[in-house]
Amino acid sequence: MSRPRPHVVVLHRWRDRYAEYARYIDHDRHVVTYVTTEVGLDAVPSTAGEVVVVPATDDLPAVRGEVRGLAERHGAPAGVVALKEDDLLVAAHLRAEWGCPGPTPEEVVLFRDKLTMSRVVAAVGVDVPAFAAVTGIDDIRDFAAAHGWPVVLKPRSSSASEGVVVLHGPWDLPDGDGDGTNVGDGTNVGVGGTEGTGGAAGAMLVQAFSQGDVHHVDGVFDGRRITTWRVSRYLRTCLEFRTGTPLGSVEVDDDRERSRIGEFAARVMRALTTKPTVFHLELFVTEEGFRFLEVGARAGGAEIPFLWRELHGYDLNDAAFRVALGDLPAPGRPPAPGAEIGGWLIVPAPAQRPCRVHGATPMLDAVPGLYAEVVLREGEVLPAADAYYEHVGGRFRFRGGSSDEVSQAITTVAREFRISGASLAEDLAS
Repeated sequence: MSRPRPHVVVLHRWRDRYAEYARYIDHDRHVVTYVTTEVGLDAVPSTAGEVVVVPATDDLPAVRGEVRGLAERHGAPAGVVALKEDDLLVAAHLRAEWGCPGPTPEEVVLFRDKLTMSRVVAAVGVDVPAFAAVTGIDDIRDFAAAHGWPVVLKPRSSSASEGVVVLHGPWDLPDGDGDGTNVGDGTNVGVGGTEGTGGAAGAMLVQAFSQGDVHHVDGVFDGRRITTWRVSRYLRTCLEFRTGTPLGSVEVDDDRERSRIGEFAARVMRALTTKPTVFHLELFVTEEGFRFLEVGARAGGAEIPFLWRELHGYDLNDAAFRVALGDLPAPGRPPAPGAEIGGWLIVPAPAQRPCRVHGATPMLDAVPGLYAEVVLREGEVLPAADAYYEHVGGRFRFRGGSSDEVSQAITTVAREFRISGASLAEDLAS
């Protein structure tokens, strides 16, 4: 009598091939089932054992119900995998419920709750912007009185800068506790929530505003040291992208700076975990040194997974998939001197999503160093999907011999690319 195939559940929401699941796990030796959003359906391998659709993969009750049904039909899960940041805690709870290996809820919270994360990292002496939990407007006023304006108000568990605002003075404060009113730039926020929620919805954090260039480090930590990593400098900021500014990133070619930032990243990771972890860390680089911003236990977003596969021959999401199953990630190597430099650019949607594209200017072959792009054609629709950096006005990937060379190519595309469109509501009304 043949043994039943192990059942592995994957939570998925991407439309593009950010993850190549069919390469990560043998779909013949395992029953691999997928809980996906409607938008992510096309990227699910045809060899899936079963596919179920939910409105949102970070909705624990909805996903839990579907997984119970999958377990009845295919056996109890032997593993539960999620690669998108907002789904990590859902997968961790499901692993705990079904007795699966991999990161636990307590381990994931350290990388999801920015308050807890900041406390742990600050406790080992890493430079962290002053911060405090927020349960009401008075907490923000008291913090600003101690540390000065401006301050940064952010949800403790959001991603892609969702809900993050800079408050420049008391005139920018919401006018009620947790009422979700508008602040200075028109962003709608609330400041409710209580400490100890593990980054629950509504819980907020206030931080001192930091100057400096924002960098990110992407790589793999084996529990003791970082085995492979790349350091990149943002061109503009993730928060500016939320308000309509293109966002770029270029890998750093200065070996000394890469080494120093790698040591900083290893210190942060050792403070948070002793387990193998794929990570995306953000920090400020100032004249005085390095200051921690935040870190996620997952591959970086935007075009980072593609750049790593295409330029550096390493699949960060393959490594993250292994970690989610309790396995060791594939070994990696630090960047070699003179290695090819990568970079990426994303351009905001032309209108509030969902929106229809009226026209766009492909840039491939027009700018040296640009080697891949995702540009929608006239009539195509950008969905209002949760994979925020995927469903944008344009996505571009670059390669070159130096940071300056790649940075110039990114700047050229950001200046010359054009896209137009309208929200579906406006399109239907016109």
